[in-house]
Amino acid sequence: VRVKLAEPTGEVSWLTHVTLRSCKQLYFLVLAHSPDTSHQTNLGDHQGTHTGPNSTKKPFPVLAVEYDRVQIPFEISLWVLLASLMKLGFHLIPRLSSIVPESCLLIVVGLLVGGLIKLAGEEVPPVLDSRLFFLCLLPPIILDAGYFLPIRPFMENLGTILMFAVVGTLWNAFFIGGVLYGVAQIQPANPSDLHQLELLPCLLFGSIISAVDPVAVLAVFEEIHINELLHILVFGESLLNDAVTVVLYHLFEEYAGVGTVTLLDGVLGVISFFVVALGGVLVGAIYGILAAFTSRFTSHTRVIEPLFVFVYSYMAYLSAEIFHLSGIMALIACGAVMRPYVEANISHKSHTTIKYFLKMWSSVSETLIFIFLGVATVDGPHAWNWTFVTVTVILCLVARVIGVVGLTYVINKFRIVKLTTKDQFIIAYGGLRGAIAFSLGFLLNQDHFPMRKMFLTAIITVIFFTVFVQGMTIKPLVELLAVKKKQEAKRSINEEIHTQFLDHLLTGIEDICGHYGHHHWKDKLNRFNKKYVKKCLIAGERSKEPQLIAFYHKMEMKQAIELVESGGGVKLPSAMPSTVSMQNIQPKKPPPAKPVERVLPQLPKGREEEIRKILRSNLQRTRQRLRSYNRHTLVADPYEDGFSDLLIKKQRMVELEKKVSDALLVSTKEDILSFSEPDWHQVNTSVVVLPCAPVSRS
Repeated sequence: VRVKLAEPTGEVSWLTHVTLRSCKQLYFLVLAHSPDTSHQTNLGDHQGTHTGPNSTKKPFPVLAVEYDRVQIPFEISLWVLLASLMKLGFHLIPRLSSIVPESCLLIVVGLLVGGLIKLAGEEVPPVLDSRLFFLCLLPPIILDAGYFLPIRPFMENLGTILMFAVVGTLWNAFFIGGVLYGVAQIQPANPSDLHQLELLPCLLFGSIISAVDPVAVLAVFEEIHINELLHILVFGESLLNDAVTVVLYHLFEEYAGVGTVTLLDGVLGVISFFVVALGGVLVGAIYGILAAFTSRFTSHTRVIEPLFVFVYSYMAYLSAEIFHLSGIMALIACGAVMRPYVEANISHKSHTTIKYFLKMWSSVSETLIFIFLGVATVDGPHAWNWTFVTVTVILCLVARVIGVVGLTYVINKFRIVKLTTKDQFIIAYGGLRGAIAFSLGFLLNQDHFPMRKMFLTAIITVIFFTVFVQGMTIKPLVELLAVKKKQEAKRSINEEIHTQFLDHLLTGIEDICGHYGHHHWKDKLNRFNKKYVKKCLIAGERSKEPQLIAFYHKMEMKQAIELVESGGGVKLPSAMPSTVSMQNIQPKKPPPAKPVERVLPQLPKGREEEIRKILRSNLQRTRQRLRSYNRHTLVADPYEDGFSDLLIKKQRMVELEKKVSDALLVSTKEDILSFSEPDWHQVNTSVVVLPCAPVSRS
């Protein structure tokens, strides 16, 4: 049988069918060259059986193009390379970086890239997808912030941060949503798209747009070098308001789908807030403890130590997201819990790897977020409404100012260091919005929220206004108002000693006054940590190392590394004269005689125990619970614990004073003068610690 195949070009291919012993098997033989690759592919399985003198071999492909196989990783690498080059070029132009914030320039780059893709007639890829943002780009930034979070100023200002994060965010969400709903109902005679807005979608939009974005705050505040107090207040608020935003978002989204809200739904919403916030913290703390415990056993495999930090942190974030808990709070808690124990277990090289990898990862993610925001703006679905967008921008500013001023008035009544008017202005002006709001708006269902496109347009406008207008003008305003900036001062051993001394002093003062403040609970937590937790999570002798010694070792290592990196380690031996040359120049001096040490007399065991009994019986116990008092209320409570002991001690004191005065009155003047060297073993020791009554010379 001969079959003729039609070919576009080249010679005609003939297939000859050969009958062998078995009629069930057919073998095809290619007799001539053929450029038909599809035909060659179909017969590829049979080419291994080609035989005959006229069979030919297909030429080996010298160059082939298969872009589809590497498209996704190639485009990801291209985006990362573009972001890194933009960041590098931005810092190479110092004049530009002093005028325009980095985030603004990156958004402009994203707009240009999106515009070029549009002009080329290509479809703009959905770069700022919500899954990509929340699962890949956001976790590195939050982990870097949580791992290197300054714990001491954060805990000292935790009450203020929670007020701004919880009460302030609730105020902004309900104020913006309620006023927007009222504006939408104006002029019902002239029908417009705004009249279709209901209350629940407006409240949902208010909850999305009210939260301060940690990515935008980090990008702007690190460039202006604001002082530590304002930085930790605004940045701490941006981290902790995630729980409020998550609860309100899911709450109003659920209510909008159902259509009715009952009292039980409101109560469950309040409970949901505590579950989301505390659940996220609990999940993060558990994974942080697991990471610290795992680092105990990595002394023989140092190379995988940084991996545990990254994997446990990411698992904490994903575990919190599974149950709709706050992933941001889980990352913050995980990083803050594991850092002191992990750093005590891992090597210095691993610590350096963690530090620089986190900084690099978070910097690239932050750069990509702002570029993707610009690209998504070009391609995103927009529905422009002048009234809605303008009112949204104005309400965001007004609600932020009213919330900060009102909350600061209440907060200053309880703060020792008051927030000044300048501080309030910077806190209100630094409430920047960012990509988190855009991603949450992107997740909205078009069926439940028909005004989704208008919401996205308003969100992008608010983000651009806060990043460009507020971000570009906050630095000149800080300099104009002469706001205190961050001082780059290195901590010293002297400062650490005084800090620990003041902590112990304030704890003792709280114990004496009977007021159990945060210093008391901090001391309790430190004792529990030193007695139990350190022994379980830190390996070797470092678990018993005092805090001051650990800080000294840390500072010593840091100074040695700085010396080597600056080149001082190479110059140090040549700069110091050797001991041989010093011996040749200077004559040997005899070593100075050691001073005679003053040896304290050793007390016998019985005498020492007697002194301890006297001190125990006459000194007050400082750890007992006392009632708080001031100089106006110094009246003893007869029903308070220890009052009977106090009366007994006072009665003994009076009797002892009476005995001493009687003995002194009976003795003569000669006896008093001859009493020059008393026998202290026979005198009652209680007289030494108690005051004596004055006696006249007569």
